[in-house]
Amino acid sequence: MTPTLVRRHRPSPSPPRSRVRDWAEIQERMLVPLYEAVYERLEVDDGTRLLSLGCGSGLALLMAASRGATVSGIDTDERRLDLARERLAAHPSSVPVRLGHGGVDCVVDPADPPFTLVTAFDPLYCAGGGAREMAEALRQAAARARRGAPVVLAGWGPPERCAASGALRVAARLADPMATAAHWRPSGRDDLEDLARMAGLRPDGSGRVACPYGYADLASAVRGLLSTGAFDAATRTTDQEQVSKELTEAVHPYLRGDGTVWMPNVFRYLIARV
Repeated sequence: MTPTLVRRHRPSPSPPRSRVRDWAEIQERMLVPLYEAVYERLEVDDGTRLLSLGCGSGLALLMAASRGATVSGIDTDERRLDLARERLAAHPSSVPVRLGHGGVDCVVDPADPPFTLVTAFDPLYCAGGGAREMAEALRQAAARARRGAPVVLAGWGPPERCAASGALRVAARLADPMATAAHWRPSGRDDLEDLARMAGLRPDGSGRVACPYGYADLASAVRGLLSTGAFDAATRTTDQEQVSKELTEAVHPYLRGDGTVWMPNVFRYLIARV
């Protein structure tokens, strides 16, 4: 790889307002295999009452609703929630959908029956916090769930099986090590189990799912990865242009002859019980 080649492919930084659209239109679909595997294993159907922590722009909720589930979701990003509302409003379902910015209470009616499934697919859901904050969010959700209900946590698989690891190391290297914002680090073998136990949940099975990241071109790859939020701390510490430059260099080895980018990855999920 020559410096000239990297400069030729380097995209301009995306305006902040476009990042949510980049997530919804480029990046979010990469996790569809994970959503499908979990829903199939847990037999999500019209008897399911789902609560999603970190529901983002709503693709996982939409997929569950298409199976007949009643869905609710919370997120820390109001702009992503706006997109989720648009998507779910267009879904041909007579069941009301509750979406909220904040804690579990903002989507719970005391008269409602308990949730039968809780998901936390986004490991960066508690950006600005850490394991303790995520465990507390899980405890609050579990308190609204039926006894024995599954709670699904997801995270990265082994770094050697995740092509995105190199790109995500850029975030960890450039970020201020003292920053409180969540950023990527290699996944420990028992991270999800430890988080579940911290939240008072009982681990009860796990699985791995291939979630390759495929992009139309290098610029789309950089925009998609930046939209995840994993690079926010790095951007605050340095600047958007520096992060985009180094991210482009990290992704470049996965650029194929036809101009597309293909990055094989494995995600791991844990099923815990309330």
